[in-house]
Amino acid sequence: MQTTTKARRIVSFLVAALVVSATAATPPARGAGVTDTEIRIGNIMPYTGLLAAFASIGRAEAAYFDMINERGGINGRKIRFISRDDSSNPKTAVEHTSELVEQERVHLMFGSFGTPSNLATRSYLNERSIPQLFVASGDEEWAHPKRFPWTMGWQPTFRAEGRIYANYIQAAYPSKKIAVLWQNDQFGRDLFRGLQEGLGLTANMIAADIAIEADMSIDTQVDILKSSGAEVLVLNCAPPISARAIRRAAELDWHPVLLLVNAAASIANALRPAGLQNAVGVVSTSFLKDASDTTWKDDPAIREWLAFMDKYYPDGDKDDSYAIFGYAAAETLVQVLTQCGDDLSRENIMRQAASLRNYRNPVVLPGIAINTGPADFHPIEQMRLVQFDGNTWQPIGDVIESAFASRPNDN
Repeated sequence: MQTTTKARRIVSFLVAALVVSATAATPPARGAGVTDTEIRIGNIMPYTGLLAAFASIGRAEAAYFDMINERGGINGRKIRFISRDDSSNPKTAVEHTSELVEQERVHLMFGSFGTPSNLATRSYLNERSIPQLFVASGDEEWAHPKRFPWTMGWQPTFRAEGRIYANYIQAAYPSKKIAVLWQNDQFGRDLFRGLQEGLGLTANMIAADIAIEADMSIDTQVDILKSSGAEVLVLNCAPPISARAIRRAAELDWHPVLLLVNAAASIANALRPAGLQNAVGVVSTSFLKDASDTTWKDDPAIREWLAFMDKYYPDGDKDDSYAIFGYAAAETLVQVLTQCGDDLSRENIMRQAASLRNYRNPVVLPGIAINTGPADFHPIEQMRLVQFDGNTWQPIGDVIESAFASRPNDN
């Protein structure tokens, strides 16, 4: 009897030891998009259509991952970046996202462009616990960790940017009438709302505002805004329309103080088409270094960026701020995946994305850090004002973070 009991104890001990050993040997859970050699990442971008100027974001991201792969990948795994064109059509974005998840078996979605397309796919991705990381849109909808724990933005919010312009106008041009040309979509409404909130009681200085569609000819609208007597013009629209508006104001010999939203502040896609001479003095915001600015000519990060463009994205324009945006966002994702180590479960990817502490992306402006937390899905909450001198964007003033202090209570 004692021998039998002892034997049972030995067997139980051996079984327990085997279970512990097997558990220790079992690698962290992974999705279908991760193997020992590969990580599959999906992306939606407007490579065609009215917003195709932003396509260089996706092209720069693809080129960045090519560089990472050439260097050995992330912890030995190469990135397979699968990007699809939605022409900024939310229905197409939904179809492509479904294909990427169910057929291409991507492990996560990263850096997809635009508010409407990302809103259209957010519920689908969250229901399936698939990360929707570093959305390329400044909408506040990407920071609701309780309701949408798998979705996180990256760039500063449009609403906060609007407050920054309001503060600048109040400080520099408090008695001047304001005109606003704004895009009639979520992007345009958010920024215009931030402008009005920032102006507060002085919002009555807005003498005229006109909402426009992305495919409109806007000469008549600029004529109307000029006739309002405004001396400050806020251009809150996509790059092609902003370029036409700047050119039209010059044709009318109208020279208001021009404020241009960050999303349209590309030398390559807005200022050059507008005529650089017409854009001298334009004020905008920035959180990324400008490679054409001589301030950074000896900066190691910008030298690396220029070498990257020469080797991995030779068809790209070094003056295109959207290209450096894609580069910086991709670098942030690589930081997150590197932090994951060998635990590339979707849960750990989101955990690491929400654990960035004073991360200094090399091409982000000095003084601006990336910070996240379990209840803070706003990675970048600082910007600075810049002014175009005819060749480059020059910083004016200090880094601004006060505009980001107020945010919705809905997590």
